[in-house]
Amino acid sequence: MDLTNFRFEIDADGIATATWDMPDRSMNVITVAVMDELDAILQRVVSDEGIKGCVIASAKNDFSGGADLTMLQGLRDLFVKLSGERGEEEAMRVFFEESRRLSLLYRRIETAGKPFVAAVHGICLGGAFELALACHRRVLCDHDRTKVGLPEIKVGLFPGAGGTQRVARLMQTGDALQMLFKGQQIKGLMARNMGLVHEVVPHDKLIETAKDYIRQGGKAVAPWDEKGFKLPSNKVYSAAGMQIWPAANAIYRRETNDNYPAAKAILQSVYEGLQLPMDLALRVESRYFAKILRSPEAAAMIRTLFVSMGELNKGARRPASAPKTNLKKIGVVGAGFMGAGVAYVSAAAGFEVVLVDRDMEAAEKGKAYSQKLMSDQVMKGRAKGADRDALLALITPSASYADLSGCDLVIEAVFEDPKVKAQVIAEVEAAVGERAIFGSNTSTLPISGLAKASARPERFIGIHFFSPVEKMMLVEIIMGEKTGEEALATALDFVRAIKKTPIVVNDARGFFANRCVGAYILEGHKMLTEGVPPAMIENAGKAAGMPVGPLSLNDEVALDLALKIVKATKAQLGEGAVDPAQEALLVAMVETEGRLGRKNRKGFYDYPEGGKKRLWPGLSDLVKAPRLGETIDFEELQERLLIAQALEAARTVEEGVITDPREADVGSILGFGFAPFTGGALSYIDMMGAKTFVEKAERLAEIHGPRFAPPQLLRDMAARGETFYGRAKTKAA
Repeated sequence: MDLTNFRFEIDADGIATATWDMPDRSMNVITVAVMDELDAILQRVVSDEGIKGCVIASAKNDFSGGADLTMLQGLRDLFVKLSGERGEEEAMRVFFEESRRLSLLYRRIETAGKPFVAAVHGICLGGAFELALACHRRVLCDHDRTKVGLPEIKVGLFPGAGGTQRVARLMQTGDALQMLFKGQQIKGLMARNMGLVHEVVPHDKLIETAKDYIRQGGKAVAPWDEKGFKLPSNKVYSAAGMQIWPAANAIYRRETNDNYPAAKAILQSVYEGLQLPMDLALRVESRYFAKILRSPEAAAMIRTLFVSMGELNKGARRPASAPKTNLKKIGVVGAGFMGAGVAYVSAAAGFEVVLVDRDMEAAEKGKAYSQKLMSDQVMKGRAKGADRDALLALITPSASYADLSGCDLVIEAVFEDPKVKAQVIAEVEAAVGERAIFGSNTSTLPISGLAKASARPERFIGIHFFSPVEKMMLVEIIMGEKTGEEALATALDFVRAIKKTPIVVNDARGFFANRCVGAYILEGHKMLTEGVPPAMIENAGKAAGMPVGPLSLNDEVALDLALKIVKATKAQLGEGAVDPAQEALLVAMVETEGRLGRKNRKGFYDYPEGGKKRLWPGLSDLVKAPRLGETIDFEELQERLLIAQALEAARTVEEGVITDPREADVGSILGFGFAPFTGGALSYIDMMGAKTFVEKAERLAEIHGPRFAPPQLLRDMAARGETFYGRAKTKAA
């Protein structure tokens, strides 16, 4: 055999080991070449009478992350090409057969007549775990890093190489559906307890344990291929089965609002497949997989959440000319909630951190936040006491700017006041060396204005974290007018080191994310003042695909902060820059009613101690003319909430704040949860088509005012039939 991606060896007992080790890749992935080689290995094992069975293992730190999704993108391109050359029917036939090639290969392994054993350490996800599921035995390493799962739903797909059928035959149906819908990664012992794997052993016994199964004459037949096999939850059309499916359908609709075709396909594949023998069940799964693979939702989600995010995480926007950085010591000024979070993620990445505040009590309180986070992890078994102690040893609380000496990067996270920040900038620059980079964690204040207080504006940059820092994966890097390439490279390297995703934007009030979030919250406020029932507003937001409604989101970011931003914008840009109805609503909530949001347990919602939040009944008193829900177009509410955000995203492109559509899409999903099924705010427009989007926006503008007026850029794109990604490719060329 001529193998590149595997090493194939046969021991004295006649047991073969196929060791997956792709050259020039840090992680194994499934490609066409890998499938070809697996097929060759299968044929060798089956045809050689001297081989008793085969262990499939990995030489990497992980088993495999699954299929190379760019390969799946290529299948879509093949369909388009063949449609033009041979017609849609023939293109669909070829597309279907190619899309199920992996499923058929795994089924041949499962029915080969000789035992195959998966010996798994590290990450084993997606198509790689489907390979393990097709093996007759699954042995996992007991290391904490070892995890299995089927996360395809997170990029708009579903397991299409037998995952839906095998998992649903190994587990109770309800548990299987939950696993498939969530796409979670499962540790070894939990996977064994769930019935997904057979054994969990120490790493040094992994291969021998796998071989022992073959050596001792282990079965080469899957449970579902044996006579008398019974489904874990009984037949679909049984008393037990019928208790599952109505509830499963209701949960699906509640959780997805029918926005995710892949989730529906999971439900259909499992429901139909469990009524069929395995080969027919796999064919049903393949039909649904081919359909989903061609869906616009899958295309958009794969592009944004896999391809684009991967490119940004690998430094797509890093200046090629900037030298490699060697960050060791990070300074954080301001030990409040945001600063404490920045200190924690920096220390977690192994950096030495100096956390400065006005006095030692405040600085120590900031460090205590890291202690609480680590203690919580220790309690949950996700970390050890030694891990907590090691992280805390990296954080030095201080009340003296002098302790920042030697820092490579200093990030300020103080009060959103230009005067306060200017004083901090002066104090920091007096304490650190000339080569240090200064990063401002501001959410709205223009970086170019703040940089005027700096003696070294070329080394001054915006680094905008989202709250809570330890959970939110996005960081907005803001370029001031004089920010240099070294500052940008340093910021990007830092964000990569703390394992977050950066987007680079040019300077403007509110930058990118907060402008779009502001548009979403404004629309919720406008609906409320129009008399739309609050519950209907919130449900429209969630039905549109947002994680929470606009009123709930405003409670999270704080109503008094929203009012401060409105007042500051009005003071600096004039009355025309703010919406008077929104200002009046916020004044009434904050200044008259004293409702600040979740932080004081009173906002648009009440937050009773120990109970669930509920909409504040007093909201009805703030609306002069409440409307009946049945008189309101619910679909229009959803459109308003998404289109308002997408319009603001388009304006940031027109203004040059966003220069790369990948960053707008990744930023909109990671930063504020813009309907992930769309692929992001700009993909939402591209998916709909600029012409259709402009028509919808103009109709809304006629009814609701000029905030829905599409910018000239969109009008031009509509006239030319352009897309944001098409324009980006043209510019790159």
